[in-house]
Amino acid sequence: MPTRAAALAFGAFVLTAIATQAREPLSAIDWLDSAPPVANIPLPLLMEPPVAQTADGPAITVTPLQRLLPPVGLVAQNRTGLPITLWQSSPPHRLADLIRDVPVSGLPAMQSLLITLLLAETRPPFDDDDQVLLARLDRLRDIGATDPVQALVQEAGPTENAQRFSRWFDATLLNGDEDRSCAALTAAPYLMTDYRARIFCAARRGDWPTAALMLETAHALDLISTSELALLDRFLNPDIYEGMPPLPVPKSPTPLEFRLFEAIGEPMPTAALPRAFASADLRDIVGWKAQLEAAERLTRSRAMNPNQLLGLFTARQPAASGGVWDRVEAVQRLDTALTAGSAEAVRKTLPGLWSAAQQAGLQSAMAELFAPRLATVPLAGHAARISWELRMLSAEYEQAAASLPDQSQQTRFIAGLAQGQPEPALASSDLERAIARGFAPDSDLPAAQQLLLDQGRLGEAILVTMKSFSHGADGNLEAASLSLAAFRRMGLEDTARRAALQLVLLSRGS
Repeated sequence: MPTRAAALAFGAFVLTAIATQAREPLSAIDWLDSAPPVANIPLPLLMEPPVAQTADGPAITVTPLQRLLPPVGLVAQNRTGLPITLWQSSPPHRLADLIRDVPVSGLPAMQSLLITLLLAETRPPFDDDDQVLLARLDRLRDIGATDPVQALVQEAGPTENAQRFSRWFDATLLNGDEDRSCAALTAAPYLMTDYRARIFCAARRGDWPTAALMLETAHALDLISTSELALLDRFLNPDIYEGMPPLPVPKSPTPLEFRLFEAIGEPMPTAALPRAFASADLRDIVGWKAQLEAAERLTRSRAMNPNQLLGLFTARQPAASGGVWDRVEAVQRLDTALTAGSAEAVRKTLPGLWSAAQQAGLQSAMAELFAPRLATVPLAGHAARISWELRMLSAEYEQAAASLPDQSQQTRFIAGLAQGQPEPALASSDLERAIARGFAPDSDLPAAQQLLLDQGRLGEAILVTMKSFSHGADGNLEAASLSLAAFRRMGLEDTARRAALQLVLLSRGS
């Protein structure tokens, strides 16, 4: 390595050059002239009719034009049914906290509703300083929806500030699209103070001398740690370290460290990493088993369309048995039986698929995949019951309610629930009685949500109700009743029905 004095001299030269680059106009960024990538939007999204509380005409509000920021979102208002003013009257910090913290794990209807809220085209709250947008991006990342993160921040403007750029840079690294963000960072290096990112981007564009010089400068100025220096040195000089022992893996790697370890031939398994890293395992360069496991993980959080999971499951024959391979075989056998149109084959393979789905927590995903095809297959006995429950967990639950597999008290209660009119006399458990109270004609909107709606804070009211429903799913039956009533009074009837059906069908199994 050069002497410290020489490195400092070179460092001054590099920093001067970077400052000169920073003054270049942003129009020099290549990606601004190209079409943005199509986001891999997870489905199904909420498809409610437009939400309204009364039949009265809307009140007229006068707002200074400078306070009306442009709407940001990937799904238009006419698809979500949610108003463009969803967030506008709520305190930004309150919304940001709710968006980041509202629990939805294991609750498919709440997961779909959350994703809809995050992707909906909406205006920021008044006097917002990016808190809500950043919270939306962070929650999408936590879910594992890195494609929508990248698309959403690109629509908003990733180079507007360092906070947006940081999230965009991480998303492009996980999506394998880092050339876009590196081009922007090269043109405007002030967007990120992390020298590791600048060195990585310089190498990505083939400017190895600049990357090496920046590494030497950062080392001389103590801007990177010893472990970071070792990783970047191997990245820039792989021949020198050939045959050397692997580097220690960081406990909480950043997306950049993840990609650097991959680049030096020491890829990290993603199973123990946050869900966002699973999206990196969907690339063709990754083995099929890792792709399957990542796809299952993302499907459970609703970050991945079940049809993509089916495509992976049916791509080739299982290579072994046990674990994910058993699920691959079960899916392929049922898919083959349905394609052949053999009711007998479906009867034999359906229980295996249902058992595999329960073990992996994929019942709702399998319902979305197979319910429409199962509706045309005449079945009896246990297979008929499984088929009916899969249809009840799918978007066609109302049609399934018209054809019962049996006339038991529980079956009739579930059918009534699917039609929005569960019969209290048929309820056979405390949970079912709580659900029936939530759907009672005289159920009122809880006071907390009513106050929020009176103040025009619809998005906040929905998030508060989602939080209440999670408490209901954990055993607070009063919260379950109140949250179901609140969803219905706010116009989210489909969400209320699907959430209640999932409480009944997924809590007790089959």
